[in-house]
Amino acid sequence: METILPYKSSQKNKKEQVAEMFDKISPTYDLLNHLLSAGIDKIWRRKALAMLKGNQPQFILDVATGTADLAILAQKMLNPKQIIGIDISEGMLALGREKIQKLGLSEKILLQTADSENLPFADNHFDTVMVSFGVRNFAHLEQGLSEIYRVIQPKGKVMILEFSKPSVFPIKQLYQFYSKTFLPWLGKLISKDKAAYQYLPESVEAFPEGKNFVQILEKIGFKNVICKRLSFGICSVYMGEK
Repeated sequence: METILPYKSSQKNKKEQVAEMFDKISPTYDLLNHLLSAGIDKIWRRKALAMLKGNQPQFILDVATGTADLAILAQKMLNPKQIIGIDISEGMLALGREKIQKLGLSEKILLQTADSENLPFADNHFDTVMVSFGVRNFAHLEQGLSEIYRVIQPKGKVMILEFSKPSVFPIKQLYQFYSKTFLPWLGKLISKDKAAYQYLPESVEAFPEGKNFVQILEKIGFKNVICKRLSFGICSVYMGEK
């Protein structure tokens, strides 16, 4: 997988650049997320979490939790005993904590700064680990996935929601125009950071989606891996079992 960097002239490594980028855009992140996806991102999260309902997870880790949208929705839909959300961006976590506090969920959802490639948890600690729109930001994809595998209990589940590339005409062409032209323009207008919203389509383009990502998950050790494409393939849900 090609290493895509948000700030190409920076001397920092990808992990440092991703943390810096999310710290910078955190004040406008939620607004832009919902605006740029026309609110469809909320539907994607619901569909992904619905796939976990039958497992009734009680202890969930939300990797790259950002502003905790997935964690909050998971608490409402799945009602686990506890969700721990981790992220390398303190700016994003601060906004997530505000939302959690306003909703009165501070005892149920705990957010902490941590690196997805070096998780501060014991082996076999969670029955479910979930990631939404975060794995393509891992500096070392297989290292991050191996850490996720390590902290999941035997028979536990991983659920990964990530952007993919539509292949059907004319959705493919419309998506390419939108992601490569309109998205960076609007991102710069609202967030004042054009590089961040150029990085998004570039990172999606480089990500080994679909069958390729399923094979990587299987290589890590996950079994019964499935991929469900949403919205003509703009987004995909991956599920696997330890």
